[in-house]
Amino acid sequence: MPQTRTIEEPWRIVAAGDTWIGHREHNEDAVLLRPDLRLFVLADGAGGENAGNVASALATTSVAHHFEDTQDAAAKAPDFDALGLSTGARRVAIAIQRANRDIIDIAKSSHRHRGMGTTVVVAYFDRARGLLHLGNVGDSRCYRHRDGRLELLSSDHTLINDVLELEPDIDDAKAARLPRNVITRALGMGPGVRSTVRSYELAPKDRYLLCSDGLTDEVSERAMLDALELGGSPEEQVRLLMDLSRDAEAEDNVAVIVISCELAPGIAAMPKPIPARGRPGIRERDETRQFEVQPPPGKGGKQPPKPPKRSKTRESDYPEIMIVGHTTEDSAPEIHLVPPRAPDQSMIDAVQGFIERTRTYPPAGDPEGSWEDD
Repeated sequence: MPQTRTIEEPWRIVAAGDTWIGHREHNEDAVLLRPDLRLFVLADGAGGENAGNVASALATTSVAHHFEDTQDAAAKAPDFDALGLSTGARRVAIAIQRANRDIIDIAKSSHRHRGMGTTVVVAYFDRARGLLHLGNVGDSRCYRHRDGRLELLSSDHTLINDVLELEPDIDDAKAARLPRNVITRALGMGPGVRSTVRSYELAPKDRYLLCSDGLTDEVSERAMLDALELGGSPEEQVRLLMDLSRDAEAEDNVAVIVISCELAPGIAAMPKPIPARGRPGIRERDETRQFEVQPPPGKGGKQPPKPPKRSKTRESDYPEIMIVGHTTEDSAPEIHLVPPRAPDQSMIDAVQGFIERTRTYPPAGDPEGSWEDD
């Protein structure tokens, strides 16, 4: 009789990552690669010296500690809980909440760390089930490179996106005045934080790119795609992306992680996925932005064409993080600026307009709360 063997985890995951200070005084970006946990985390901190870098480093290590502490329990957990929710996705969400609490605890205990915050994007690979569980807070991103296309999988938690969700028919001129690089969610800003967590099925030769806005602000998605197409290994792809950032003279810190997915040796075909029935947590977003790529000339040198110099769009006078806090019945939303600095009138107007659309508290002089939002 022929010999058979069972490979519990049919996927081989390889990753590389790096950060670059850019033209800042401090590097507040952090990356964490834990292939033993099938976990990869990237964070973009804010708060200045002794603060932003602490927040980002704490976010990555806190998420890893949660996965270490729950490894045995997760191995015994069902794919979906009694509510039909993915236990892997919930594990990511809980890890993000733990990181938020840890950052707040450190900020409370140390005056120099008060007000620090960070974005985070978490990629957890369930190799046995062929799934990626992806969670993010803020505007650090995850892209998927598959079949010559680059797809944005994460959601930017930014002022412009929040306004467009509430008022999709906003006047174009008014929308153009909204600041583009202000985020409305970050770890460390309050006891509760809303993360976006989704799950995706893996396919052979997938490449996943985690990156901070230091890359996406200066390097076009087409140029990023070229780098992923040209680089043979994750290490080489990270190097090419960093070279693009340097060529573009990125002002901000840059952080990049590239993750490749291949079938493990001995696996001839992709494993059958879990049946769709009873899998409400699994979502695919093929409608996301897609970019086709043609092999550029001079591919032998493995150097993507340098993108044209783009006009600087970063608004350096704006805070790196702005949070519009939760409302209560008798108070206006609380606003956090990290690092604290005086915003200009355009930001004030934009925030005021956003608050007016989201407030649930009665206006001053109306103790009964009998009012309507126009």
